[in-house]
Amino acid sequence: MLLNLQVINCTFITRLNRFVGLVEVNGELKKALITNTGRLEEFMVKGKRAFCIPKQGGKTDFVLIGFLEKDGKGAVIDTRTQARAFERAVELGLIRWLKGCRIKRREVKVGNSRLDYLLDCSGEEVWIEMKSAVLREKDYAMYPDCPSLRGQKHIKELIQLRESGKRAMIVFIGALPGVKKFKPYVKGDPKIAELLKEAKKKGVEIRGISISLLPNGEVILENEDLVVEV
Repeated sequence: MLLNLQVINCTFITRLNRFVGLVEVNGELKKALITNTGRLEEFMVKGKRAFCIPKQGGKTDFVLIGFLEKDGKGAVIDTRTQARAFERAVELGLIRWLKGCRIKRREVKVGNSRLDYLLDCSGEEVWIEMKSAVLREKDYAMYPDCPSLRGQKHIKELIQLRESGKRAMIVFIGALPGVKKFKPYVKGDPKIAELLKEAKKKGVEIRGISISLLPNGEVILENEDLVVEV
């Protein structure tokens, strides 16, 4: 177990805008914060069973954490929860290819961007950008489900870091139960697929893990080393 959330069962009704959704909780309609800016069209379906956590303050009452998916497990769409799960996995030493690493800084300014993490791995610095991969195709988790200029910029920054001799990495969080592989969704953003190929050639490490949400609120690490196909 990576995290233990106090989830509440809810039913998704509609997405009001990019950041707010309408959910039904115990027969009442409530607003829920959506932190994932992807289209999430396969999830944002009226009547789909979902998981929320209470939220204090602001214009929303809950945070929409995930959706019931397969085998009784849930997909984690909340990017903050994905990040916390990744950080906990690093802290516990559960990711083989990040053994001996600790998070040195978060939200690290690089060029005109901010990358998610700077890690210290046994004295070596590693720059990491994390991306949410919650689009499914059979055993694959995919990213992105829509064009992302921000994602393109981050990959370019990682390439430049690597070209300057630094260790750079992009980590895809396949936040879907049962996935075994990752690949870019070319139709979502063909430029990102091209940039990932370039990044791999330049030596940027491209990795993936998978997590899922249990009905009792536990977020678990399912696979610490997804097969990556770029």
